[in-house]
Amino acid sequence: VDQTRRLGVRLGALAKPGDLFCLAGDLGAGKTTFVQGFAKGWGSLDQVSSPTFVIVNQYRRLDGALLHHLDAYRIDSLIEAEDLDLEELLATGVLIVEWADRIQGVLPAENLNIRLSWVAEEQRNLVFTPHGDRYLKLIEDFKRLAFGG
Repeated sequence: VDQTRRLGVRLGALAKPGDLFCLAGDLGAGKTTFVQGFAKGWGSLDQVSSPTFVIVNQYRRLDGALLHHLDAYRIDSLIEAEDLDLEELLATGVLIVEWADRIQGVLPAENLNIRLSWVAEEQRNLVFTPHGDRYLKLIEDFKRLAFGG
């Protein structure tokens, strides 16, 4: 769990407005823990909590930048997802989506997909799949930052 948070911190430090991070994984896989680390690395001034009931939480940074944290778990259709105005969220900050696989049909094709799975009580498996040139470069920078080399 600590490693999941640390990887989130390192990736969050590299995020830029307009970036889209898509999280997938079962309940308890560590998605919110990852977002907590991500927000810290990004520089959030706000406490991260799961937006399951409000759908989207926004976190601020000192420079006024926004991190949008969307939880698609309770979204029942792509029509409902279209009403979220994802273009506006991406235009105004970084967007990280939990349960992104539920609304994949309305998300931009270029993104960084992160699949989390439960291995043991204190261990998670994270698989990063970049889609698009921005995310290929981002994942290279992330690997250097997280693992050296």
